[in-house]
Amino acid sequence: MDKVLVTGGAGYIGSHACKALRAAGFEPVTYDSLVTGWEEAVKFGPFEKGDLLDRARLDEVFNTHQPVAVMHFAALSQVGESMAKPGLYWKNNVDGSLNLIEAATDAGCMNFVFSSTCATYGDQDNVVLDENSAQMPINAYGASKRAIEDMLRDFGAATNLRHVIFRYFNVAGADPESEVGEFHTPETHLIPLMLDAIDGRRDALTIHGTDYDTPDGTCIRDYVHVCDLVDAHVLGLKWLMDGKPSRVFNLGTGSGFSVREVIDHSRAVTNRAVPFKEGPRRPGDCTKLVSGSTRAVTELGWSPDRSTLDQMIADAWRWHQTGHYDK
Repeated sequence: MDKVLVTGGAGYIGSHACKALRAAGFEPVTYDSLVTGWEEAVKFGPFEKGDLLDRARLDEVFNTHQPVAVMHFAALSQVGESMAKPGLYWKNNVDGSLNLIEAATDAGCMNFVFSSTCATYGDQDNVVLDENSAQMPINAYGASKRAIEDMLRDFGAATNLRHVIFRYFNVAGADPESEVGEFHTPETHLIPLMLDAIDGRRDALTIHGTDYDTPDGTCIRDYVHVCDLVDAHVLGLKWLMDGKPSRVFNLGTGSGFSVREVIDHSRAVTNRAVPFKEGPRRPGDCTKLVSGSTRAVTELGWSPDRSTLDQMIADAWRWHQTGHYDK
């Protein structure tokens, strides 16, 4: 069974990717520092604890497992924190990724799937974002991800490394079987924050900004189900293993929902009231981020079948009630 090294495999998206890889016939090897991940989420293959900044540990893991590919999710990802502590993001995300890429190429592991972000596009109002849109990040998180994309291209030009880059929009939902799900400390994502408010884990959801240039004044985002997202990553891996060239794909549905619309859908799905309050904008937040690309559908054969807002909320709610790692 071919092994795939999954950095950040104990995190939200990484753990779902490990389950998808196992289902596709690969053995996922999780590499995670557990700074933001959860060892309880490592259920589908071996676990190697380590930090991306530890090159010797990376070399050891590559030598032990000899993976055919890397799937790279590990990163700090809080926009607000990246605005306040940019050095932390450049060191962890960029220096760590450089270590990983160098370790992979030195080990002869030349298939690399990278978890990037729509935050590399920045705040481009009234622009339909596709893979050719200008990258103008407005925070250190997006800037660090763009730098890693550039790094992959440079290594691809200098070595045989080939990559698939996924720039995705807002990830939501959970494993329908509730084996893994979304849980962060601190939690910053809209849907789990809202579900916390619904079941009394927090007093109320805070809407960060109600004066944006949108129909109801709140930010608009394109939401994609985490299971659809990781299915695309498996397709991207197979793309590389079939010998196809490096490629960039957006992952989104093309439909945007405002914060208030998400609240309305959550109320309908859970049949519960959503306590909320209005607050100021957060630094680094964009007005609207929506994908206009179908490249992943047409070239990879990707089908984001679970990525309806109601389905994402329903799956997240089921996980929220049954699967928290803090229990």
